[in-house]
Formats: sequence, structure tokens, C-alpha cells
Amino acid sequence: QVQLVESGGGLVQPGGSLRLSCVASGRILSVNWMGWYRQAPGKERELVASSGRGTNYLDSVKGRFTISRDHGKNTVYLQMNSLEPEDTAVYFCNAQGLDTNRIPRNWWGQGTQVTVSS
Repeated sequence: QVQLVESGGGLVQPGGSLRLSCVASGRILSVNWMGWYRQAPGKERELVASSGRGTNYLDSVKGRFTISRDHGKNTVYLQMNSLEPEDTAVYFCNAQGLDTNRIPRNWWGQGTQVTVSS
């Protein structure tokens, strides 16, 4: 079993900051990619930021969000600054790698709500 546990979501005013964390644990041999998706009500899930061989960002968050990883702890962070109401969504952590049976897997967290509102 593998679990991805997210934390750090909440309610913040426009212009504020939040830091999301996601820890992957369990029967993991290796993680080669981690990322954050978000899904707003009535919209499709979209990739916000990813960290594999490099980092990539959704255009609308470039310069405001920063993704980082602690490879030794299978942890990924998303520092979100200058938050806007349009950033309101459920944020999901995603990890791709090998389980202890060397089978490629795609793991998801349960999601954490981020609400940007005055």
C-alpha cells in the first residue's frame, strides 16, 4: 500500500500565501516524478506544477508558485504566493514511480482545499 498525504490547504485572502505539503509513504521503491494538480468546481483537473527531471508550471501560476522536493523523504511542496480567487480549487498531489515489486505506479493524494477569498 502507498499513501500520499497532503496538508497545508485552507482559507486565505487575495494576495496571501499558502504552502502545501505531500508525503508519499508505503511500499515505494522509487519516485521519479511528483506534481500538483487542481480542480475547481465545474472545471477539469489541471496540472499546476511538476518536478521530474526539471520543473514545469501552468502559465497562470508562473512567478507565483514554486514546487520543490525532498527526494530522500518522498515529499513535495508547493509554495503559493500572491494567491488570487481564481486559484481556489481542490489541490491534489500526484506521484509516479515504482513500487517494491518494481511495477510502475501512479499514486494520488486525497486532495486539500484551497480557498482564496476576502
